[in-house]
Amino acid sequence: MPFFNWQSDEARWLVQLGVAVASALAVSLALRIAEAVFTRATRHSLPLQTMQRATRRPIRLLAPLIAFNMVLSSAPDELAGISTVRQLLTVAVIATLTWLVIQGVRGAAEVVTTFQPLDHADNLSARRLRTQTTALTRTLVTLITFIGVAIALMTFPSVRHIGTSLLASAGLAGIVAGLAARPVLGNLIAGLQIGLTQPIRLDDVVVVAGEWGRIEEITGTYVVVKIWDQRRLIVPLEWWTQNPFQNWTRSSASITGQVLLWLDFRTPLEPLRAELRRLCEGSGLWDGVVAGLQVVDVSDQAMQVRCLVSSADSSRNWDLRCLVREGLIQLVQANWPDCLPRVRAELSAPDGLAVEGALSAPAPAVEPHPERPADSSPPHAR
Repeated sequence: MPFFNWQSDEARWLVQLGVAVASALAVSLALRIAEAVFTRATRHSLPLQTMQRATRRPIRLLAPLIAFNMVLSSAPDELAGISTVRQLLTVAVIATLTWLVIQGVRGAAEVVTTFQPLDHADNLSARRLRTQTTALTRTLVTLITFIGVAIALMTFPSVRHIGTSLLASAGLAGIVAGLAARPVLGNLIAGLQIGLTQPIRLDDVVVVAGEWGRIEEITGTYVVVKIWDQRRLIVPLEWWTQNPFQNWTRSSASITGQVLLWLDFRTPLEPLRAELRRLCEGSGLWDGVVAGLQVVDVSDQAMQVRCLVSSADSSRNWDLRCLVREGLIQLVQANWPDCLPRVRAELSAPDGLAVEGALSAPAPAVEPHPERPADSSPPHAR
């Protein structure tokens, strides 16, 4: 009587598993050698190194799985449990292949964004490209994941049978699924639209719901706006395609801001214009384009003086406007203190004699700046 029955299922399984493990180890060893050669050959190519780094882990898992699966595919069909093992290996290969494709897409996106950094002044094209890449990458990852799960489920005969039996009620199920998934589908379509048409981009300066901030992150379902006081405003993707908003950096980061002052009619304007020019030229916040002063409105008590100044971006423009406002007020206080706004009145003495006079009073309320709502605190850096 033989000590071990080589015709038993256990013996045949041991043989098949031994061959499969040996094949997987051989493929893994060959893959490591190929990786070393490829790394040495592409050490001066940043795109190829980035793609290799992104896809290294799924490839290291996929190659042995394929070798393992090929060995067990040639095993006898009458071997106990072979169909279940084959099914599990097929699902594992599909899942790993899906992971590889997703990592390949993300690696390609990283390659694209690496050559377009955001850490320079004129980053409009970089922000445009990064926004498109981010939106399309998230959409492709979602689509690839959905296809991978669908293919994996279709390998199970029971799932195919259930899907066929549900075709009779597909109309009602489609309506219910459509209603339930409307927000998801709406955000998915909005993400594609934002990625292609780009009404907003990463690091864009926007005014949303009366809040000033920058686009910090664009996800698959919402956009994160970083408010000037470090708060975060979360806005669904679909909102951006259905509501108006302000984008201050749509075509350029340059911006012109205004400073409004209420002064008495006797205030000389030419010294104010000279001081405005001096303040702008002495500051590194001015871009050298716009620096003007005009009287834009009058009331029965004072005149409104508007100063227009331009800067390379909104943050510098805010600081420049504060500098101009403080400098002009100090000039008026030092040289013409009687030219501050006054309320004129006519006083009647008890004996009926009219006495003309002028009473100092606070200036009329200054209209709020268009950049922010009247009740919001001024941001320190815009």
